[in-house]
Amino acid sequence: MRGDWVVIGTAFCYLALLFMVAAWGDRRAEQGRSLIGSPTVYALSIAVYCTAWTFYGSVGRAAQYGPSFLLIYLGPTLAMLLAPFTLRKMVRIAAQQRITSIADFISARYGKSSRLGALVAIMALITITPYIALQLKAITVSHAVLMNYPLGADITLENERFWMDRSFWIAMVLAVFIILFGTRHLDASERHEGMVAAIAVESLVKLIAFLAVGVFVTFIMFAGPGALLAEVAATPALINSMRLENVPGGATGWVGMLLLAFLAFFTLPRQFQVLVVENVDEQHLHRASWLFPLYLLLINLFVIPIALAGLLLGEGDPDSFVLTLPLSAGLEGLPLLVFIGGLSAATGMVIVETIALSTMVSNQLIMPLLLKVKHLYIERHGRLADWLLNIRRIAILLILLMGYLYHALIGDSYSLVTIGLVSFAGVAQFAPALLIGLYWRGATRQGATLGLLAGFFIWFYTLLLPGFAQSGWLKETLITQGPWEISWLSPYALLGLTGWDIYTHSLFWSMLVNVSLLIGVSLFTRPTPLEQTQAALFTEAMHPNLQTTSLWQGETTEGALHALLIRYLGSMATQRVFASQTAQPDTETDAYQRPASKALITRAEQALAGSLGSASASVLINSVLRGEAVDVESVLTILDTTSQALEYNRQLEQKSQELARVGEELRSANERLRELDRMKDEFVVMISQDLRTPLTSIRSFAEILRDTPDIAADKRQQFLSIMVLESQRLSRLIEEILDLARLESGRLTMKPVAVDLTKLAKQSSDAIFRLHDEQSVEFEFFAEASPAIVTADPDRLEQVIINLLENARKFAAPRHPNIRLSVYPVDNTFQLSVEDNGPGIPPSERENVFEKFYQLQLREHTTEKGRPKGSGLGLPISRAIIHHLGGKLWATEAPLGGTKMVLELPKASFM
Repeated sequence: MRGDWVVIGTAFCYLALLFMVAAWGDRRAEQGRSLIGSPTVYALSIAVYCTAWTFYGSVGRAAQYGPSFLLIYLGPTLAMLLAPFTLRKMVRIAAQQRITSIADFISARYGKSSRLGALVAIMALITITPYIALQLKAITVSHAVLMNYPLGADITLENERFWMDRSFWIAMVLAVFIILFGTRHLDASERHEGMVAAIAVESLVKLIAFLAVGVFVTFIMFAGPGALLAEVAATPALINSMRLENVPGGATGWVGMLLLAFLAFFTLPRQFQVLVVENVDEQHLHRASWLFPLYLLLINLFVIPIALAGLLLGEGDPDSFVLTLPLSAGLEGLPLLVFIGGLSAATGMVIVETIALSTMVSNQLIMPLLLKVKHLYIERHGRLADWLLNIRRIAILLILLMGYLYHALIGDSYSLVTIGLVSFAGVAQFAPALLIGLYWRGATRQGATLGLLAGFFIWFYTLLLPGFAQSGWLKETLITQGPWEISWLSPYALLGLTGWDIYTHSLFWSMLVNVSLLIGVSLFTRPTPLEQTQAALFTEAMHPNLQTTSLWQGETTEGALHALLIRYLGSMATQRVFASQTAQPDTETDAYQRPASKALITRAEQALAGSLGSASASVLINSVLRGEAVDVESVLTILDTTSQALEYNRQLEQKSQELARVGEELRSANERLRELDRMKDEFVVMISQDLRTPLTSIRSFAEILRDTPDIAADKRQQFLSIMVLESQRLSRLIEEILDLARLESGRLTMKPVAVDLTKLAKQSSDAIFRLHDEQSVEFEFFAEASPAIVTADPDRLEQVIINLLENARKFAAPRHPNIRLSVYPVDNTFQLSVEDNGPGIPPSERENVFEKFYQLQLREHTTEKGRPKGSGLGLPISRAIIHHLGGKLWATEAPLGGTKMVLELPKASFM
């Protein structure tokens, strides 16, 4: 099954499948049913970050340096967490200005500088070429391992002829694919729907393949993680290789590698392409911010188990463990699936990276040169669009050939991970100009240019140049002794800085020089008016009114714009720009001389920028415009005016909301005051009546006794008894009023001691036994805890219990009244409950009865004059007393059918 033709045939069938997926995606787009409108497809396309480096090299790095491979994926995870703040801003800027590449983005930020754009494009070509070589090397090596296992892949490669190298022919097939699906339109800012669909499919294929080999190694070869770890535990060297201390450079290496991956995620041309250029909706970033980190977690789930298994079994080159482990088990189908997964990882990167680089070559390198050659017939005959498409196609072939040459000449000197990290450090040089320019308006073109040049030189000297020395193109003494034997100029120990891994060392020096020059030079240089305008538009990109701001104040005619667009874009693109106009201008109509609106000028520039780059578009628009672009003062005036209006509206809305909230609070307070006032009036009337009744009774009987000295002895005794009872009633009422005053002023004194709640409950029930007997109340007492020791003031607690029993007696059923008193333990407390069989308290009123001045209206329990029995102060006072004792008092439904009052106190601390 591992015959050469079977493997090659399967690989090319897989590539044919990609062709079909891409063609299907393009057809769906033409029918208006876009595939990339899905946030899931967008998130999967971002997984182009996971290249052959991830598929093969992560295991190799884990085998050599333990968990350090995770840093390459923690960096992008951190970047996606910042997506709402950074990536969203980049996506919006790219949509507004029709950005086509990272070179175009940086060029547009710094005044649409064609020179700066060309510099970024050249740097991208140099830094990404090793990365493309990495993918081709992975294809070559994996094919050799698959075909010649258990022989080493190096033996095969040494005997390989040029025309027999499979990676060369796969590169050519990819060139055809990219030309067909990446250069169908001149407008590079248009989405490559078919390509993105194919990349999403490849992301799934490589994930499935890697998980398949991981499951096989972990659960079949070693019967689970436990068995694998048990064997590893018997080999101390393996345990030590997975320690955090094994990371190159120690703590500095951790920070450096994390920062390197973080910056590279923003600046890799392919990542910028899928993250920014291919984004169709900012909202897709929300799902991608968690789905892409989840993808990274899944594809790295089995990296360490595979690395440990490969080291245990001694399977040779760690970069090939993913293939050699299933091969060592005698499998045929799984190694072929793994090969296709690695091919998928490699081809996905090559496709997107080559599209991004070819766009940079045509827009940032070739187009500015063509605009300077005035005598070319293409300008007069309108064939520039075809020329540019052909230039991009040629650039695609040249880029892939450059990658193949680097792979053939130098690639064997580095491992897969090493090649990837070299490219990471190179593209990281774009980060200061890109990220600082997003937020600091003061960054200038001169500062960005000098920073890029210096950072690029340091990267070239400290990472790329040593690669040539290791390949034999230069003397190795350059690395060991430094140039001219000056040790402090050694590429791996610049200025005597030693002890760091080579990537952190290079990143530190290049970023230091890059950022320092960008900031320092920007502080002492003056930007041009267009540069100031672009700086304002980039830093204020999230401004809500920015999209309606016109950037042009000069004048031109519709005919001049029409002729310009026809010349450089062709008739179809020109018709789209003029689609909203009432008449298409030509030399024989009045519309030709009609002044062009600012909106039309802006659309024309955007169309040119999407096809030719922002710098060339600006040059061309200026060539037909009488006047200038809006200067920075105008842009900032528009933004500041709108900002002031928005801020004023926001403040008004905030004040309105505050006033509405305060008004609602005042209304609630006013209603509460009215209710309290009403309750106070009722209370005063009630108290006055309650005070007057016993006083009147006492006075009346006293006058009878005074005026009738010869009254019968039994009558005298009866009247005196009534007077005593009325005086006691008066005393209780006055005492309740005094208790309420003490509670509200906080002067109520308590004398807490250890009290037996069961004994006190029995004592309280005995105190009012005569009243129960007179009313024929059926009284029940249950004590589940004896003693039930609590800490309380016995007099106050007895006052509360008697009040509860009295309320139960008053509100029990008139016929066959029933009261139940219970004491029982609950967790760390004792509870006392008093139940009656009266009408009960509605749930909505159960908290109100504990309010001061509140009396529940129950028809069958009112006096003859229509008001409730009692003063209405008993329950509020009782709850306050229990609260002071550290307990609770509440009302609930009783099993007897009426109300159940529950008193809860904590058990005494010594229990």
